[in-house]
Formats: sequence, C-alpha cells, structure tokens
Amino acid sequence: MGRFRNLSLDEGGEAGIDMSPLIDCVFILLIFFIVTTTFVEETGVEVDKPQAASSVRLEKTSILIAVTEKGEVVYGGREIGISGVQPLVKRMLQKEEVPVIIQAAAAAQSGMLVRVIDEAKLAGAVKVSIATRKNKG
Repeated sequence: MGRFRNLSLDEGGEAGIDMSPLIDCVFILLIFFIVTTTFVEETGVEVDKPQAASSVRLEKTSILIAVTEKGEVVYGGREIGISGVQPLVKRMLQKEEVPVIIQAAAAAQSGMLVRVIDEAKLAGAVKVSIATRKNKG
C-alpha cells in the first residue's frame, strides 16, 4: 500500500476544478479579437446611390463622405460642409494612406460632387472613388 498516495480533498469535502487557466484563455482571445477588428465609420445618412455596371468592392478602411440631394456634405453623422472636407481628409491621411469614397445621392448636384472630389484631392488623397450600387442585370 505504500506505492499509492491518498489524495486529500479540500476542507469542504469536494474536489474543485481550477477555472483560472480557462478565464486567462478567454481574456487572451477577447484581446486578440479586439485588436484585430477593423472599424468602418459610416457616413451617418442614407444615400440613394446611382447604379453602375462597372462597380467593384473597395477596401474596408476608407474615408466615407456623403453628399445628399440637398447639397449637404456629411461625415460620421454630422454635416461638415464643403469647407470641412479638406481638413478632415488631411487629418485622416496623416494616420494612414486610405482611399476616399464619396457616397453621392443620385439626385445630388454634379457641381457639389466635383467640389467634394476637388477638396479631397487638394488634401492629398491619391485615390478618390464614388460609391454606386451594382447594376442588377
């Protein structure tokens, strides 16, 4: 009988499972998913985009600016106006070289759209695109 050791139980009389390694693994996974997630900042307004047969998907990380039918220029749910496009794009391009995507309503004035594109290019944006719907045909 000397070969076997008798394992003693806790004071309460029950054997317990140590949960701390499991909790550590869950926290490590949580931190991993938080760090690797990319956040897409939407414009904050619903825009009826025109259709185009040549539309393609663009990158997830981009600067989304909306131009409404009324001529409002919106970023992040608030109106920035035409004068706010250049400082916004300059500030965003300092962090990382990302494309600028303009979501213009189908009924938006083309002059306003051209001014927004021009302001983005003056801010240093290399890639400026217009968001469209895929032509279903």
